Amino acid sequence: MDMSLRARSTNLKQASTLSDASEIPLLPTNNNDNNNNNNNNHVTERPPIPRPTISQRALESTAHLANLLPTGTLLAFQLLIPIFTNNGSCDAATRPLTLILLAILAFSCFLACFTDSFKTPDGQIYYGLATFKGLWIFDYQAASISGVPSDLNRYKVGFIDFVHAVLSVLVFVAVALRDKNVVSCFYPTPNHETKQILDIVPIGIGVICSLLFVVFPTRRHGIGFPVTPDKR
Repeated sequence: MDMSLRARSTNLKQASTLSDASEIPLLPTNNNDNNNNNNNNHVTERPPIPRPTISQRALESTAHLANLLPTGTLLAFQLLIPIFTNNGSCDAATRPLTLILLAILAFSCFLACFTDSFKTPDGQIYYGLATFKGLWIFDYQAASISGVPSDLNRYKVGFIDFVHAVLSVLVFVAVALRDKNVVSCFYPTPNHETKQILDIVPIGIGVICSLLFVVFPTRRHGIGFPVTPDKR
């Protein structure tokens, strides 16, 4: 009897010990914290942003400068250059034709800087060519009916007009040098030095022309340029 009581008491003590141990709450582990730290480290580590290349900066600068060109000339350039150059694959016949086209478009940029416009009292806009004596109106008969301003002498050619004409030609050259069809036509396989020049020259033209356009502003609104309501 004594042996059986002792065995039962021992079993009861072991069972109570196990039940007490199961009621002890478990402490939280740091696995979540480690995962959060790993996730944070994974989020904060970002690949470095690549810097823009010289050609990309040249494209950006020439894109802004293209706004200074007449819209008609720029549209003709974008439409005709792929046709004249055969999408950059020039031969002995298309290469001189492309050069003639570029010369004509550059001259149109030069000539557009000497054109101006005025608005009549009925709201019509008339264009003319600025001369050393005043403004030569293209459609004088229709303008005379609407009302020609009496002070046409203030439209005469000045020094700033020649500055803007030269700058417009330079801007057009910069835009043409950044066109892949023109470059492929005249430089199908450029060497390293030529490629560097084609990348650097438009940037230099862009910086110089931007500064000169600010130093020498113009109030003319010729063919291909918008007419601002504050002046006309």
